[in-house]
Order: sequence, then C-alpha cells, then structure tokens
Amino acid sequence: MKKYITLMLLSTLFMGCAELKQNKNGEMTDVTNAKKPFLWEAANIYFLLTDRFYNADPLNDINFNRTKSTAKLRGFEGGDIKGITKKIEEGYFTDLGINAIWFTPIVEQIHGAVDEGTGATYAFHGYWAKDWTALDPNFGTMADLKNMVEHAHKKGIRIVLDGVINHTGPVTAVDEVWPTDWVRTGPQCNYQTYETTTACTLVKNLPDVKTESNEGVEIPKHLANKWKEEGRYDQEMKELDEFFKRTGYPRAPKYYIIKWLTDYITELGIDGYRADTVKHTEESVWGDFKKECNYAFNFWKENNPQKVLDNNDFYLVGEVYNYSISGGQIYDFGDKKVNYFENGFNSLINFEFKWNAAQLPSYEALFSKYGTILHNDLKGFGVLNYISSHDDGAPFDKERTKTFESATKLLLCPGTSQVYYGDESARTLIIEGTEGDATLRSNMNWNDIENNEKTKEILAHWQKLGKFRNNHLSVGAGIHKMISEQPYVFQRTYSKGAFKDAVVVGLDLNIGEKQLNVGAEFVEGAVLVDAYSNTEVVVKNGMVSLNTPFAIVLLEKKNQ
Repeated sequence: MKKYITLMLLSTLFMGCAELKQNKNGEMTDVTNAKKPFLWEAANIYFLLTDRFYNADPLNDINFNRTKSTAKLRGFEGGDIKGITKKIEEGYFTDLGINAIWFTPIVEQIHGAVDEGTGATYAFHGYWAKDWTALDPNFGTMADLKNMVEHAHKKGIRIVLDGVINHTGPVTAVDEVWPTDWVRTGPQCNYQTYETTTACTLVKNLPDVKTESNEGVEIPKHLANKWKEEGRYDQEMKELDEFFKRTGYPRAPKYYIIKWLTDYITELGIDGYRADTVKHTEESVWGDFKKECNYAFNFWKENNPQKVLDNNDFYLVGEVYNYSISGGQIYDFGDKKVNYFENGFNSLINFEFKWNAAQLPSYEALFSKYGTILHNDLKGFGVLNYISSHDDGAPFDKERTKTFESATKLLLCPGTSQVYYGDESARTLIIEGTEGDATLRSNMNWNDIENNEKTKEILAHWQKLGKFRNNHLSVGAGIHKMISEQPYVFQRTYSKGAFKDAVVVGLDLNIGEKQLNVGAEFVEGAVLVDAYSNTEVVVKNGMVSLNTPFAIVLLEKKNQ
C-alpha cells in the first residue's frame, strides 16, 4: 500500500494501565491509580454498513460511472467514513456505551454491476474487492480513515475492520477475472464436506482465491496496470519485496492479500479485524493472518507509543457461518472438525444466540448457559452475540416488536455483544420491494431518532444498558450467579489482580415499590446507585428498597 499517510501525534491521553473515563464531552481522560482494563470478551461492539449509516459527504456518492438503475437497496446510498466520524464526534456511540466499531469493508470494490437484467447490484456492501491496496472513493480516503481512527481512539473506542481473503469481486463488463493461478471460477460449493466448503466458489460468479496454494504467482496484469496509471507501481512492488523477504512466505495469493490487509494496521493502528467467510478458507490461513496482524500491531505500537490504548494483542473475530457456542471450540464440517481458536481467533460470531434468546425459557436459562460455557469450554476466548445482522434473514426480532427484550438479553448476556446498526432504534428489517438480504440493509433511521417519541424511548433503553455494560467488565466477562428466582435478581463479579468489579441486576420487577436481595457482594450500609433510574439506595440487612417507574434495576457502587 502506498505510504502516503504521515502519522501525526495524538495527545497523550492513553498511558499505562490507568482507567480511561469519559468527561462531559465524551473524551477519555486518565484517572490516577485506576486499574480497569479493556477486555474484548466484555466489549460492546457496534456493527454497521458503511454505505448505509450516515452520508456526511455527498460529493463522493458517485464514482467509476456507477450510474445504472439498481434493484431496490442494491446500489450505493452515500454512507461514508466521514459519516461514522461525525457520529463519533457527536457522542452517538459514547451515549450507547459502545467501545468498539466494526464496519463493512472499505477497500476498492468492483466498478461494474451484476444482475443487470433484473436490476443492477453494485458492491455497496464492500465484500467484492477489486484492489485491496486502495480505499473505494465512495467510502472515502485514507485521510478520512486515519481521522476516524484517531477520533475513535480519543474517545476510547476501538476500530475493527472487515477483512476478506476468500474471494475477489464478481466478473462484470468492466471488471475482469483474476488469473487462473490466483482464483477458481468453479465448482460451486455444496457445503457437504470440508473440501466442498473450501475448494469452491460460494456462489456463481464469485471467483474463489486459491488460498490452499503455496505456489508463487505474479501480480495480475490488470492490477499492475492500475497501479502504474495511479503512479504507485514501484512503491507497491518494493513493499511486496520487503514483505516476502522479511516473512519468507512464498508469493502465493493468500500472502499477498494478508500483506495488503495488515498494511492498514501498520499505517493506522486499527485494533482488530472481523474475518469474513472463515470456514470457506483453510484454517491455517487465519493462523498466518493473525501472526502478521500481531507483527503489524506491535510495529505500530513501537512507532506510536503515545497513541497506544492498552497492552492487548490484536483482536481477530471470525465469521464461521453457523458456529454455535454450544460447540465450544469446535466447528464440525461433518467429515472434519476444526478448532478455529487454535488458528488465530480470539472470538467467533455466535450464530446460536438468536435461537437461545427466543427458545430458552428464562433470562436465567440464557445467562447461566453462556456464563458456564464461557468460563469452562471457552475460557480464555470469546463469542460475539447478536440479534440481527446484515446477512441473517431470520433475526431474533424481525418485526421489531421485542426491542426492549432484545436489548436486555443481548447487552446483559455474558460474552461480547454486537449491536447491528438500527437495533437500538428499531430500524425496520422488512422493506417492501427488496429481494434477499437487501431488506436487512436499509438506511439508518436518523429521522425516527430525532422525531419519533417511541424510538427515543427504545434508544434510551439501549443507551442505559449499553453504558452500564461498558462501565462494568463483570457484565460481559464476569461470573454469573442467580441471587433469587422471584423476583429475578442476579449478580456478576469479575476479578483479576487488584481489579474487582461487581454488579447486581433485577429484571421483570414490579413497577413502583420493590425490594431486592443484593446477595453477599455489597456489604451492610453500602451506598449503591440504580444506573437505570439514577436512584440512590443503601444496603440494609442484605436488601435494598426503591421506588421507580421501571421493571429493571442495575445496581452499582456509588461513584463508579
């Protein structure tokens, strides 16, 4: 990647192991002697489609002559990197308790469209790469991305990019197929075995990178010519020579892509990658990818010590389609079992959560199941729970009739939470006239957030729970224990070294007067605050009494 970014110094707000707290402007400040770490296992991650979130720069809406009429929600709508930055600056994510943002790929996409006979589809979603070394101008520039990362880090928000190694973009009238030593164009996967899931194309006209190959290949002519036209061929080739000399890897397709993706870490200091279509690529690829991610992350930290947020390693979460937490560390292809956690992954997206949220008989059944697995079979790793996503046609609450329940189950469940853009504002998932996953990818409903009172009420619920989760590692990473079944009250406790955190939560309580048993974590006379209603209470005989208009109580020590 062309090194045309000059990394500027960021104010020295993030040093040592001190806790970072937000001031009234949402900025992070150092608190002397505080020890709260950042844990990916407890993170609250916001996932958005870059093109559908917020359009802050209409001047970049049309590029590469992408002007054909498209099927509904199958073209570029204008969302961009500047739009994400704007919402970071406004404190939207801070108010939601979000401490990491993952957004769809922003590398340069194919220029043409597919399915032109039934209404064109452009690569608005970002998963159809044409050039991994450049950003797509529809999304923005490298300067935009650098600015966004720095604004996010200033507010203690980590950035997770989305990486695709499995495939290139489709072939179109203006986008040619990559050479045969780079990709296969068939057969199409039938997903019956390991081989028919990996050595095949996901769908028709989606060339599959030959990631199993270790044979050296040359840069495709179309890519070399593109770089020459842009005046950066010599620089790109020099960097590739240096990469392959340092690593000793063969010049195989997967290693070119790994180099290109890890450049964004070296240059920007991003904190993690969400890996796309993981099970369709040999697991060893991801081990190599993580190794190079760690190298790039450490290189960036060494060269930018004043910008380092913490001493965490680089974060890698994988999309192993249909992986479930009940499987522990194993994904079963039928003829082969694979442990992706042994191949570089800190966490996997948990496709089971939406079913557990719908089918388990109680909050306790859900929370205890997850707490048990995460502190046993998955100890040291994590799962990313979600209720809706960009390609799951059967979400937990497709009609958006259980928005309060969705937040409560997702944000209070052990594990890492993934808030899909619009979960917090009941953005509709049913759009008339769309086909397939387009219905899940509508524009963010900012107008409802500003003008609809019901939406504001829903958003306030997500904000309260999100901030509580962000303030307390025990919620996502702690030990779960039920205190009482009726009324339902539980505690979460987290302890590592000198750092300790404890909360008590009550759900489905009476509106108005209520009493809660707070267990043994809060001593007699302790002053607590219900973070949901901002009501102060004192522990008496192991109980607290309060009168609030809500059926939920989130208890924490005062001044936390």
